[in-house]
Amino acid sequence: MLKLTVNTLRFRPCGVRWRSATAQPAAATTNASVDPEWENALPFENIPAPSLLAFLKEFGPFGRYKDGTLYDINKRMRELYGPIMRMNGSFGREDIVMTFVPEDFEKVLRSEGAWPRRTGMDSFVYYRKQHRPEYFKGYGGLLAEQGEDWHKMRTIVNPIMMQPKIIKQYVDKVDAVAREFMNIVHGLRDEKQELPADFNEWLNRWALETMGVLVLDTRLGVLNKEQSAEVSRLINLTKDAVTLFYQLDILPSIWRKLKTPGFYKLMRTLDELYHVIGSKIDEAVIRMEKNPSADTDSLSILEKLLKVDRNVAFTMSMDSLFAGVDTTSSGSTGVLYCLAQNPDKQEKLRAELRKIMPDKDTPLTPDLMKNMPYLRACIKEGFRMYPPTSGNGRCTGKNLVLQGYRIPKGILVGMGQLVLQREDGYFTRPSEFIPERWLTGEAASGCPSAKEVHPFIYMPFGFGARSCVGRRLAMLEMEILISRMVRQYEIRWKYGELKYRATLVNIPANDLMFQLKEVSD
Repeated sequence: MLKLTVNTLRFRPCGVRWRSATAQPAAATTNASVDPEWENALPFENIPAPSLLAFLKEFGPFGRYKDGTLYDINKRMRELYGPIMRMNGSFGREDIVMTFVPEDFEKVLRSEGAWPRRTGMDSFVYYRKQHRPEYFKGYGGLLAEQGEDWHKMRTIVNPIMMQPKIIKQYVDKVDAVAREFMNIVHGLRDEKQELPADFNEWLNRWALETMGVLVLDTRLGVLNKEQSAEVSRLINLTKDAVTLFYQLDILPSIWRKLKTPGFYKLMRTLDELYHVIGSKIDEAVIRMEKNPSADTDSLSILEKLLKVDRNVAFTMSMDSLFAGVDTTSSGSTGVLYCLAQNPDKQEKLRAELRKIMPDKDTPLTPDLMKNMPYLRACIKEGFRMYPPTSGNGRCTGKNLVLQGYRIPKGILVGMGQLVLQREDGYFTRPSEFIPERWLTGEAASGCPSAKEVHPFIYMPFGFGARSCVGRRLAMLEMEILISRMVRQYEIRWKYGELKYRATLVNIPANDLMFQLKEVSD
């Protein structure tokens, strides 16, 4: 469950190529209260901006980078337009600035104030605020709310979804889903011990089934080969909603000015999802009323949210399904790929896991999971090389100057961390998978250290008050799945570089035909 962020492919181009921000000062203002840095900066309109023709020539459907990875696209954008660029809003969208300088990231994030603002999912906001306000009773959720309304919701959910002792309650349940999934994985392999081309679909099912346990207190049944009509409907609705959000809010769309067929399809899809999820919550309420928990400390996430307000529980459950399925499966894929490409690192991780799990079927417990430093280092390093999202985005909390240009309060700034995380000059030996860079002491001896890097380059779960509320849940899911996979199988990959394509999050463009060979105990 990771954060949804601004994707660079959504930016609409206009204007000219880049030039130095130091070329000329802005006209002086007579307002004595204006900050000198602001007074001497170039105007916002002077920020370099690509022309539509030039942008399409590079990145359009017939452009040279039409099939490029997100890393390649971001890198090429910086080469063409410089370390800061502007995308003018169109069809009702707001202007966006994109920067590739970590000092800018820090400046923006440290200026955001008590109520950080992050926009981008306009159709999602429209659905909750204008299309179906009666469904949500004033709770827009963390993805849709801004300002004080966002702060109120966050204040409710933080003590519930980010408390370690609550997360520990789910270790056995999440592990049960992972063990069931491993049985499925075993049967999916062909005569070459390779997984099928649609394995990403199965990873998404694992993530959705796990989210059902975490936020709906129920097994949805999406791992069953013989699925009910309701389960198939839930899978398809979730997939359709993510695709439609991408089409309406990331790709160019006129729906804000003129409602399109895709817009109406999204509204219908979200209506259906509302009723499916609502029925699951109703079932959970009935179960809880029949068997109330004797110990308040043992209440589940859903039970705790229901004690606050049913609408809060529903909104957070729906948000979790959107934000936590593709992100978790995508993050796990990147880590598994890196381990498959680095057998020595994989074997080092397996050695750690053998101490914790003497037998492949050893049940995982909170106490056992305390001692997995190399596993967590592998996940961090996998996220650095193959992040599920393309960077962070924030609206400026006040007037700022970035690279000599004025950025007015409220402008959305996208942060090109995807490029910097894999670039010389920031991380040492950036193209290498080196989990040891995240360790300390003797375990990291002789290896480059992540502590040497600017702290605002690598932020997979965001920063500050608006960081990912589900990061502890997401880490639990990935730690357990990767532990099970590596403990049971020697993982290999022989189909070239793993590439990602853009939707709401970065998802694999390859068929995930990992080769899995059983390891001896």
